[in-house]
Amino acid sequence: MQTDALRPAQASGQRRLPIIDAVRAAALLAMASYHTLWDLGYLRLTAENYALTPAGHRAAEAIAGTFLILVGVGLVLMNGSGIRLRPTLMRLARIGGAALLVTVGTWLAFPDAYVFFGILHCIAVASVLGLPFLFLPVPVTVLAAAAIFAAPLLVHAPVLDAPILYFLGLGAGTPRTNDYVPLVPWFGFVLTGIVLGRLGLPLLAQSGLGAWTPRSALGRVATFAGRHSLIVYLVHQPVLLGLLTALVTLTGPNPLAGLRAFRADYVTICTRTGGEPPLCRIAARCTSEALLKEDLFREDGRPFSPQERLRAQALSQGCYGALEAASRAPR
Repeated sequence: MQTDALRPAQASGQRRLPIIDAVRAAALLAMASYHTLWDLGYLRLTAENYALTPAGHRAAEAIAGTFLILVGVGLVLMNGSGIRLRPTLMRLARIGGAALLVTVGTWLAFPDAYVFFGILHCIAVASVLGLPFLFLPVPVTVLAAAAIFAAPLLVHAPVLDAPILYFLGLGAGTPRTNDYVPLVPWFGFVLTGIVLGRLGLPLLAQSGLGAWTPRSALGRVATFAGRHSLIVYLVHQPVLLGLLTALVTLTGPNPLAGLRAFRADYVTICTRTGGEPPLCRIAARCTSEALLKEDLFREDGRPFSPQERLRAQALSQGCYGALEAASRAPR
């Protein structure tokens, strides 16, 4: 999650609204919190990667949606009175360059799941596609946003599964990548921000919130971060990973890391080989607890010795065998 595409350079003569920077800073804090959660799971400092749970996915989508709405608001602030060509091109160059940097960096760090069309890529393209909607009638923009949100439910064609069209987001599958923000449905959030900006910014500018200026140190830090969100995005994740990597070298991984995944894999293999699903689930828990007790739960890559492998297999077979015998015993 990321962005300074959100940074709304003001139109000539238009007063900057610090409250917009503060909202952007709150979104940056949420983004950094989510990435911290992801890093903790990736480095096995937590029992599982909670960022990858359904709740984690919903949080990530809410954060991304907030940023993209702010992109639309920023487009109105910057170009609502007419396209400012030079600042617009410079902004696109910054965002595009940062997107390329993210792609290269993640390709080096995570070659199997590098970011080829993440939020920065989406912002760069959406910032160009959104320009005409700054001047079209607002109802047209509302209808366009609704159509884009509905497109995943209505548009289906095998050609859209081609990797070269992944950026559209209309394929049947999801590519393997650490950050995937395709134009559909996410461009709909940018259009939503344009609508909100065109209708709401004149009212906000005349309100108490529009007149707010940061006086506390926290407020000044927040608005500064909001004005420089691209830099914050590019810097925060390497810093977080560096700090947490240092921590895991001191503490070691969480001993329960990977436990849930182990149990799920156990149940899958057990049922595939003819086991009863209820017994497989109980046996998975029994086996994992037995392995933990004898320090044989190896989700950190440590190899088994031949004796340890035989012992782990015996524990697994013993758990399922005992449960199966108990289930068949007369009552």
